[in-house]
Amino acid sequence: MSNSADSPGTGSSPAGTRRFRPVRVLTAAVFALAGLIFFTSFNTAKGTNIRTDTSLLKLSDLIQERSHKNASLDESNGALRDDVDGLAGRENGGTKAEADRLAALEKNAGTQKLKGEAVTVTLNDAPPNATAKLPGYPEPQPDYLVIHQQDLQAVVNALWQGGAQGIKVMDQRLISTSAVRCVGNTLILQGRVYSPPYKITAVGDPQKLQKALAASPAIQNYMVYVNVYGLGWKVEEEGTVTLPGYSGTVDLHYAKPVE
Repeated sequence: MSNSADSPGTGSSPAGTRRFRPVRVLTAAVFALAGLIFFTSFNTAKGTNIRTDTSLLKLSDLIQERSHKNASLDESNGALRDDVDGLAGRENGGTKAEADRLAALEKNAGTQKLKGEAVTVTLNDAPPNATAKLPGYPEPQPDYLVIHQQDLQAVVNALWQGGAQGIKVMDQRLISTSAVRCVGNTLILQGRVYSPPYKITAVGDPQKLQKALAASPAIQNYMVYVNVYGLGWKVEEEGTVTLPGYSGTVDLHYAKPVE
């Protein structure tokens, strides 16, 4: 028998020649692929740590940046509106009746400051380690411990029903086109983002406003979570306050006047 490593039936290799070894080609391919991966990783990182996203702009950072920008634009828009109102207030041939009617429309639209007695409602998330305070209730889910959009809307609606002449949520005046919306546990109002606690201030008869809050079925349901899981709830009479006028755009793109 031959001691050659050749497979049976193939015969011996010619003298002075090497056999083809696929394993060597495979090894070379693996090293080449590894080098390509290292080069791609280096080119992507450009000297940064690609294991974390700290070098990337987070979505929350972008939202906060846009919120601050919108706040700055609101201030600029309010200043320009004051300038326009000042120019419009000069002698322009209009009658006093027309000027009074315009002032009344601006007041009803919420674009002018409003002074009067007020009530403030403050809503806040429950402590993260909250447990059921009363027997017969389940231990809280994370969803039970945060303020939701319907909670804020319930307060705003109740205050309107109580005869509020004007309402401010956080530092912004509400008008007919304002939408109180929540994304996660943050409030998005007219292009700006807020975190709890949320403060809602309404100008009107304090007794009627508080009565409307107590009579709201949605708020009564919210009070169950206040008493059981510790959601924040505070109602205070503020005395005389001045609500800011709405400083954003009031153009309507889709609504039509009722004839």
